[in-house]
Amino acid sequence: MLSVQNISFGYTEKQVIENISFTIQKGQNIAIIGESGCGKSTLLKLIYGLYDLDEGQIFYGDTPILGPKYNLIPGEDYIKYLAQDFDLMPYTTVEENVGKYLSNVYKEEKAQRVADLLAMVEMSDYAKTKAKYLSGGQQQRVALARVLALEPEVLLLDEPFSHIDNFRKNALRRNLFAYLKKKGITCIVATHDSADALSFADETIVMQKGRMLEKAPSKELYFNPVNKYLASLFGEINEITVEDENGTMINLLLYPHQLKVAQTGFIQVLVKQSYFKGNRYLVKAVLEKQVIFFEHNSALENETFVFLELNNKIS
Repeated sequence: MLSVQNISFGYTEKQVIENISFTIQKGQNIAIIGESGCGKSTLLKLIYGLYDLDEGQIFYGDTPILGPKYNLIPGEDYIKYLAQDFDLMPYTTVEENVGKYLSNVYKEEKAQRVADLLAMVEMSDYAKTKAKYLSGGQQQRVALARVLALEPEVLLLDEPFSHIDNFRKNALRRNLFAYLKKKGITCIVATHDSADALSFADETIVMQKGRMLEKAPSKELYFNPVNKYLASLFGEINEITVEDENGTMINLLLYPHQLKVAQTGFIQVLVKQSYFKGNRYLVKAVLEKQVIFFEHNSALENETFVFLELNNKIS
């Protein structure tokens, strides 16, 4: 179990991480989401041991994770950290980069391990190519393979798919997280992509201005957001004030797919623009100068009024 206990940290006198505590069980996939500058990357670096904590402690089991004051070389052997800069050796080949930390004693086993990892990240065809000739997305895939080479107990990933094309990203995510689950590797992913949280994370940590806002199963956070900030991390969100049956004004946080066009509804909006999204349209409308987004199966004529009701098929 990884235990983060009341940690705080700042690069200067201003704290970047403030009084954060949580635990992660072995083999869990955890996503960390939040706006840029909220402290996601710093939190990963602290867990890895790259910085000394101002306050608090971090443990893996009964072993404390300590910073550079206590370790000549920061980091622990059982934890691997993939930063956003990849840190590949540019003048060596892809296979040499992936096998950098593997022993040369058993050369056949090493070659097979490298080949298996390159196949997982779909880089087998580039095994003999020097890293400097790769695109950013290709380098990121090689870097992913390299941090898995020695099969860590804990894997820390900072925006691991940010440079990878969408058509490759989806397959790579499925391959990677299936592999981690199979091997029982604990994984923490700092990400801006809500799919990393919703589709693959057992739980999601939501951060805001250096603090932990929530930690809960991803689906629970999605359908029961505590505020508009949290909901907005998963996509477009509408904040609509309505009157309930008791005459009390309440605020509703609704995603576009939770609203649908009806003959009558609890609000009437003026259509402004329809955006084709493949299997549906995202419609932009206004309600008393407030922008409202909802989904529809076809484009709607601009400057027309429609009623909206809750889509009860979504839960």
